[in-house]
Amino acid sequence: MPITEVSKIWMNGQLVDWQDAQVHLLTHALHYGSGVFEGIRAYDTRKGTHVFRLTDHMRRLERSAKIYMMDMPFSVEELAAATKEVIRANGLESCYIRPIVYRGYGEMGLFPLKAPVDVAIAVWPWGAYLGDEGIEHGIRAKISSFRRFGPNSMPPAAKATGQYINSSLAKVEAVKAGYEEAILLDDSGNLSEGSGENLFVVRNGVVATPPSASDVLEGITADTIARICRDEGILLKEKVMVRSELYTADEAFLSGTAAEIVPLREVDDRLIGEPGPITRKIQDIFYSIIKGENDRYEEYLEWV
Repeated sequence: MPITEVSKIWMNGQLVDWQDAQVHLLTHALHYGSGVFEGIRAYDTRKGTHVFRLTDHMRRLERSAKIYMMDMPFSVEELAAATKEVIRANGLESCYIRPIVYRGYGEMGLFPLKAPVDVAIAVWPWGAYLGDEGIEHGIRAKISSFRRFGPNSMPPAAKATGQYINSSLAKVEAVKAGYEEAILLDDSGNLSEGSGENLFVVRNGVVATPPSASDVLEGITADTIARICRDEGILLKEKVMVRSELYTADEAFLSGTAAEIVPLREVDDRLIGEPGPITRKIQDIFYSIIKGENDRYEEYLEWV
């Protein structure tokens, strides 16, 4: 999806003009993928603009940086404040937010620990990642020939820039084959996740999702879904699953900050169908939360 330019980006503690937010050609992260990032959304509501689970996202960013031995020069609290600052500076009521921590210019080679660590936060208007039609009626997905990397190849628990070449290969393969999204299997051949989303499978009224041991990034939206299920008495369990369990699902959906909650209508040309009652219920509650209409989850909303 194309980026809509705004006026300011936050870089290393300063607001800079959009066009001036540049890095050197020999930035370490450009050559080696040595960065970690987050995807976050701010929503416009009748009460004002909030950032959904901002602090939780920044804590995950901090954990990702720790895994890659990157000492962030700003605290979680400072980055949360900076996010609100850059949203206000651009006059945005709703937007996508991309914080990134990356190894900058000054060192080359595979040993990265002497490279400087830089931090930036960009915001811009961005619609539904998989489209409004996909949210309403579901999408077609393909199980990719590219598998998700295992924890002893790269750490799936980190949301790292270089790791996403794996997701990109899967996404391109799926789209060029006529599908809207890819589903990756884990290193052992079990269901893992979408190219940028967590996966949920509903059978006989029970919601199942692959565990972190299936090479899954623990999602903030997925964690929200787990709480919704607990609050609504819907049984949710982490379960190692094979692809046929997805083919024969009563319902299935993907979740993520960019995608929000998107039903799967079809997988590998096996019809699952229109979104079912459990998917719809979870969707309805989730959208009531992000619209600021559900006081039960008020702590998730961090007001700009």
